[in-house]
Amino acid sequence: MNLYVLDLIGVGVFAVSGAIAAGRKSLDILGVLVIAVVTAIGGGTLRDLLLDRHPIFWIADTTYLTVIAISAGMAVVYIRLHRPPGKSLLIADAFGLAVFTIIGAQAAEAVDLPPVLVVLMGTMTGVVGGILRDVLCAEVPLILRRDIYATAAIVGALCYYFVQEAELGQEIAVYVGMAVVLLLRLLAIFRGLRLPVFRLPQEPS
Repeated sequence: MNLYVLDLIGVGVFAVSGAIAAGRKSLDILGVLVIAVVTAIGGGTLRDLLLDRHPIFWIADTTYLTVIAISAGMAVVYIRLHRPPGKSLLIADAFGLAVFTIIGAQAAEAVDLPPVLVVLMGTMTGVVGGILRDVLCAEVPLILRRDIYATAAIVGALCYYFVQEAELGQEIAVYVGMAVVLLLRLLAIFRGLRLPVFRLPQEPS
């Protein structure tokens, strides 16, 4: 499966997660579409702006917008007929995070950025759309909760980079990176995997 197809799948999945989030807030159809668009292309748009890539990917290829509209529409129809599973938003988000993290890392790699920026761009591409979705829906962004989220993207981007450095091939690196992101997020969702919490000791009253 080529990267363009994976990118479209990631856009579609994030659009679905945006539609689910909008449905939980009882937004109208326009609101659903706005949240779906912001969720699906927010991270990639910021990435392209920072990398000075013009035109921005969804302006150069409007197929992305078509995929978003179709995905959001299908999600609305499905949700009206069937109640989505309780963790459907988190699962859809996990798949989108996995795809977008690696796509973002590759975009940075293509312009010969150093490894730390490859990881940073991958992480940012993966998490920004979800942050915008949660903020617009008046929710605490997933990245600020205790569950592993941005950490999954960081580790996945690192794995992608090191597999490439080991000369095992780009395709293997892509799938390893995505699998690591997805595995960590699913462990966080279903097994409560979390980072240690830092707390200041209570001061005596």
